[in-house]
Amino acid sequence: MVKLAIIRLRGTDDVNYKVESTMRMLKLHKKHTCSVYDDKPEIRGMLEKCKDYVTYGELDDDTYKLLVEKRAIKIDGKVQNYFHLNPPRGGFGPRGLKAAFTNKGALGYRGSKINDLIKKMI
Repeated sequence: MVKLAIIRLRGTDDVNYKVESTMRMLKLHKKHTCSVYDDKPEIRGMLEKCKDYVTYGELDDDTYKLLVEKRAIKIDGKVQNYFHLNPPRGGFGPRGLKAAFTNKGALGYRGSKINDLIKKMI
């Protein structure tokens, strides 16, 4: 099954409480937190609600193994599905955190290019 990587890029100030509760359900409590979920319609609906604060895309196996190796959080010997990352080396792009990925920004759906961003943030 295809896995989705979701990274929260914007902070907690002035966030609508419905969007904030959705991000809490996705375990995205702070900036630069990454969660990994199976691609399901329920998760896609949650992502549509908080697309102005996160970026997401399909995660490949090599990047997932790298995430688990370098940034895994283990509780009782079990690997959790969320990871704390660093800010990306080289920045988010020319338009930063205020524009969608399709407009040379950083937010929203980015497909398989999420793997490049995660490698910059590890």
